[in-house]
Amino acid sequence: MLHQPRLLVRPDTVLRWHRDLIARRHTQSSRPYRAGRPRTIRSIRTLVLRLARENNGWANRRIHGELLVLGVKVAASTVWEILQDAGVDPAPERTSSTWATFLRSQAQGLIATDFFETVTLTACTSSR
Repeated sequence: MLHQPRLLVRPDTVLRWHRDLIARRHTQSSRPYRAGRPRTIRSIRTLVLRLARENNGWANRRIHGELLVLGVKVAASTVWEILQDAGVDPAPERTSSTWATFLRSQAQGLIATDFFETVTLTACTSSR
C-alpha cells in the first residue's frame, strides 16, 4: 500500500502557488515607500507664501488663479493647505473691509463724478 506515492496537491496547484509567490515579491519591491499624496515642491510652497505675504487682500482662490496664470498647476485645496500649515490667514485684509465701507467708497466716487455738461457758445457767422 505504501509502494505507490500519492500526491496531496496537483502539479497545477504548485505552479499557481509559485506564480503567486513571484507576483507578491514583485509588487512588494515596486511598491512606493510612502503611502498617500507626494509633498508639494518646496519652491511652490515658497511662492504661495510669498504671494500671500505681498498681497494681503488675496484669498487662497485668488492666489490659486495667479499660480495658474504663471503656469504652476496646483489645486486650490493645496494652496489652502499650504497657508493653513504656515499659520497664514487666507485673506487678513479682507475681514477689515465691510459692506458699509465698500458702499461709502462707491458713493464718494459717484459724488466726485461730474454729471454736469457745460455748453460753450462760439461765435457763429451766418451768411445772409
